[in-house]
Amino acid sequence: MTDAYRPLPLRRLESGTRYFCPEQPMLRRVTTDDPAASVMTDLGRVTAWTVERSTPLVEGLQIMRERGVRILLVCDADRTVVGVLTSRDIAGEKPGRIMAKAGCERKAFLVADVMTIRPKLEALSMEDVSRARVGDIIATLRHVDRQHALVLDDDPETGQPAVRGLFSLSQIGLRLGLDIDPSRQPTTYAELVNASGAL
Repeated sequence: MTDAYRPLPLRRLESGTRYFCPEQPMLRRVTTDDPAASVMTDLGRVTAWTVERSTPLVEGLQIMRERGVRILLVCDADRTVVGVLTSRDIAGEKPGRIMAKAGCERKAFLVADVMTIRPKLEALSMEDVSRARVGDIIATLRHVDRQHALVLDDDPETGQPAVRGLFSLSQIGLRLGLDIDPSRQPTTYAELVNASGAL
C-alpha cells in the first residue's frame, strides 16, 4: 500500500444516533381520472419485496408487516417469479383447508403451501396501463375481485416479459385521499365508494 493514502479519523456513535433515509417525494392526491400509472408501484424505481418458496409462512407475514405491504413476489434465486403471496393467502380460508388435510400446525407452513402459483396469475400489460385511468384500474380489480394486479412490460435487458409494477387497492384508496387503514384489513370496494362518493 502506498504512503499516499492516510487513515481517516473515526468517531464513536453518540446515544440517539439515527440513520439517513432516502427522500421520498410527497405523493400527491389523485382522482379516478388521473393516469393509472400514477398509482402503480413501479418496480423500475422501487425495490420489489420478495420471498422464496421455502420461506416459512410466518416469516413472510412478518415481512409484510414490517414493510407495510400486502403482497410479496415469490421468486427463485435467479429472480424468476414463481408466484405471489398475498395477505388473502395468509388470512383467508386456504391455510385452514390445508391444515385440515395435512393435519399440521400453521407455524409449519411454508410460503409454497399457500402462495398463488405462476400459472394461476394474470397480469395487465404496461401498454394498456399507459392508456388507462385510475378508475379503470379500480374497475378491473372490482371485476376480478382482487386486491392487487401485476403489470408486465418487456425487460430492456432480455426483451422478455417481466413484472414491471403492481397495483394495490389499498394504496389507490390512500392516494385518493380516503381514510383507509391498509394494515387493518384489505380495502373493500364499498369503502372506496362510501369514502369517495365518486366511484
